[in-house]
Parts: sequence; C-alpha cells; structure tokens
Amino acid sequence: MPMAAADIERMIKEALPDATVEIKDLAGDGDHYAATVVSEAFRGKSRVQQHQLVYAALKGKMGGVLHALALTTSAPA
Repeated sequence: MPMAAADIERMIKEALPDATVEIKDLAGDGDHYAATVVSEAFRGKSRVQQHQLVYAALKGKMGGVLHALALTTSAPA
C-alpha cells in the first residue's frame, strides 16, 4: 500500500518541528517521492547525518511502505 505525501510531511515535521518540507510524487504512484527538507537541526551535521535524521523521522517506513525517497536536506540560509 503506498504512503501519502501528507503522511511523509507530517512524520518529518513531528520529528523536526521547525522544518520546511516539500514533497513531490515522482511517478504518481505513491511509492516514489522526492523531498526537500530545511531545518536548523541540520546545521553543522554532515549530509549523511542529516539524512539519518529524516529516515529516523519516518520510523522504519523507508524501504517498506515508502519504496523510494530522493532526499535533499539543508540548514536554513
């Protein structure tokens, strides 16, 4: 069963309340998304650490209900 973009955004914002989150359904199938996440929590962290924070927010859904997520992360400018 696909995961709704709104659910992805909600889960990320629950873990990173200050985050600006933009989700795009890449294939229109609810399984392949791109997400851009901007959060102060990323400041000073490596790209890998930033992505780990987002994956942790998704609580094990990545690779299961959420098949693919192209992720872009950054701290606010």
